[in-house]
Amino acid sequence: MVMIQAQDSGRPAGLRGRVGELCYSSGLLHTLQRMRSWWRRDLRILAYHRVMELPDPEHFDFDLELISATPQQFRQQMQLLKQRFLPMRLSDVAALINAGKEVPADAVVVTFDDGYIDNYRIAFPILRELGVPATFFVSTGHIDSGRPYAYDWVVHMILRTRADRLQLPELGIDMPLPASRAERRALAGSVLTHMKELDAITQSALIARMEEAWQMPSDSAPADCLPMSWAQVREMHAAGFEIGSHGVHHRMLSKLPPTEMAYEVRHSKATLDRELGPSPMLMSYPVGGDRAFNARVIETTRAAGYELACAYISGTNPHPENNRYALNRLPVERNMGLGWFAAMLTMPHLMSYPTVHRTHAMNEAPSCFP
Repeated sequence: MVMIQAQDSGRPAGLRGRVGELCYSSGLLHTLQRMRSWWRRDLRILAYHRVMELPDPEHFDFDLELISATPQQFRQQMQLLKQRFLPMRLSDVAALINAGKEVPADAVVVTFDDGYIDNYRIAFPILRELGVPATFFVSTGHIDSGRPYAYDWVVHMILRTRADRLQLPELGIDMPLPASRAERRALAGSVLTHMKELDAITQSALIARMEEAWQMPSDSAPADCLPMSWAQVREMHAAGFEIGSHGVHHRMLSKLPPTEMAYEVRHSKATLDRELGPSPMLMSYPVGGDRAFNARVIETTRAAGYELACAYISGTNPHPENNRYALNRLPVERNMGLGWFAAMLTMPHLMSYPTVHRTHAMNEAPSCFP
């Protein structure tokens, strides 16, 4: 039986946060940044998902881990980025690489994954007002259908179902559902992590069976978990913001058969061309951890004509020309104060969350199942 273990859905700032705030308030970061820019020109790419007011966990029926910042936090972060760094478009990075040129010192790219509606309602106006460029990676099938993202819907179902047991034979799970919201939220996060070890077809079948058994179809989803519409995406694109591919159905590309993987890569781009006209070919691998893409995915992405592709592996890119189809990013978390955020950009290798918190944290927590 798979041992499902609890996730921390509200990590405290901890030592990194406290050190970051101290360095920021002391004025030390600005000096460190100038010193670092003299000897290190590693491209930094920020990774966001959702920007929204922090909800009450007892009443929010979706994945809290996808909330990267509140509107106030995001505005402060973008103001700092504009004042102290050099915000760039991802396509400009591609142009520099193609020309054999170095990325400028203090270059930072802002990216968003998935395409939640709050990207349009909250993040887009702030970015436009401040003049900070950004790239939004969208899953075109969800923009087409208006349906929520499957992994988020799994969290919703586990939080809201009235069933008394969770039965997932693919994961060796047959257990009573806990009564408390906190326990259910930890359970949902654990299920997601282990579910992503399955192939993508099995994942889809598992989710569809949960919807049917619990009578919770995703086409009846509430508004606060939905993707943007094409009209909203077109408005953002017309305002100068880049729209890239995040696949068609937000499925882990390395977990798909070759023909379906190639469809996700190619058809998503064809849909973007249909809706937006020709645009830079930029990809973010759905889920994006080291298990979500592989050499076959990279080669298919390259052969389809994409210029750059982002992973969801924490780190910077000292030589982006060498990993242009697996660019590291720095995840932004909702518990980051402005000082920690500034320290992460200034000292990313010390102050960013290591990838372990996203992909392997389950190995470090106590089991919540017998």
